[in-house]
Amino acid sequence: MHFALSAELTALQAKVRQFVADVVIPLERDPRQTPHGPSPELRQVLIERAREHGLLTPHASREMGGLGLSHIEKAILFEEAGYSPLGPVALNIHAPDEGNIHLMEQVATPAQKDRWLKPLVQGRIRSCFAMTEPSPGAGSDPSMLTTQAVCEGDDYIINGQKWFITGAEGAQVAIIMARMEDGSATMFLTDTDRPGFILERMMDSLDSCFAGGHAVLRFDNLRIPASDVLGEVGKGFRYAQVRLAPARLTHCMRWLGQARRAHDEACRYASHRVSFGKPLGEHQGVGFMLADNEMDLHTTRLSIWHCAWVLDQDERGNFESSMAKVLSSEAIWRVIDRCVQVLGGQGVTGESIVERIFRDARSFRIYDGPNEVHRMSLAKKILARTASGVAG
Repeated sequence: MHFALSAELTALQAKVRQFVADVVIPLERDPRQTPHGPSPELRQVLIERAREHGLLTPHASREMGGLGLSHIEKAILFEEAGYSPLGPVALNIHAPDEGNIHLMEQVATPAQKDRWLKPLVQGRIRSCFAMTEPSPGAGSDPSMLTTQAVCEGDDYIINGQKWFITGAEGAQVAIIMARMEDGSATMFLTDTDRPGFILERMMDSLDSCFAGGHAVLRFDNLRIPASDVLGEVGKGFRYAQVRLAPARLTHCMRWLGQARRAHDEACRYASHRVSFGKPLGEHQGVGFMLADNEMDLHTTRLSIWHCAWVLDQDERGNFESSMAKVLSSEAIWRVIDRCVQVLGGQGVTGESIVERIFRDARSFRIYDGPNEVHRMSLAKKILARTASGVAG
């Protein structure tokens, strides 16, 4: 493993950085940014700008119109896009679309790719991933899945409720995880305008960076033809891992960009704001916070790159992606929290982008599995490895 970037990747990194600076950041205060994410109109403006610059959906395969990026290459570009809360939306690499594109490229049929994946890659539609349920249903424990799918002739009838479904409002296609009669799980693709697909309400949340916000869904005798099963019947839990291991890592990449942005804002403020006769940064208490930020950003980037390298060798890197998710989310939170402290009053108002980043980033320790669940999973694997006599 080495960290040298090719000339081509370095040029692409610079292109994304310039695009975010010149095109995306000026739109951060656009009134079409809502508490539930950028409006469809603002998203469309961002998508079209990225298309014009040849930067739309770079993680998709070349066959689908993307750049076919490796995980390492995604780590470079996604961090740059994440420098603005709107950057991932512009490049069409935000959750949940990014993870859904990856999953559908792996397991969708040619007909499903033509119907849903191609327009998703082209930025013409959005998607959502409907797995999480209110109690007593599935949350961090997918085995508690309560949404039911019953076979009826050539169709499946789905009933149940989902909540905290990111991107649901305005999504044209959904991937639904449902329990089969034998206790296994299956994923289904569906247009969201089918009878029985009901968006009950939007959920207010700390973050406002996801197009379509977070919603509560209900399925009332939703009829889905067997041709719209995603992959094979009964393999839903396996496909969830195909999607989640890379998707939790791309969360790390994007939020690293936001943390770097917050740190840059804090450094600029500390360099010119004078207190007690000298710039804030020259006071040891503030200077040490900036130094700690640099170290946290550095170790986070190394963790992400290492995990990306592992996934490039073998996509079954769940152990590494769990570690990267916990390490990254906690280090990134420390960075952003210190930046708020350095900025003082500026850091807790909308006068600075740092306040928005702070609100967006708090949820990272919960999304794609709470950190406590990842620690529990890591502990089980460590003990199993120890019992088998395999060295770490």
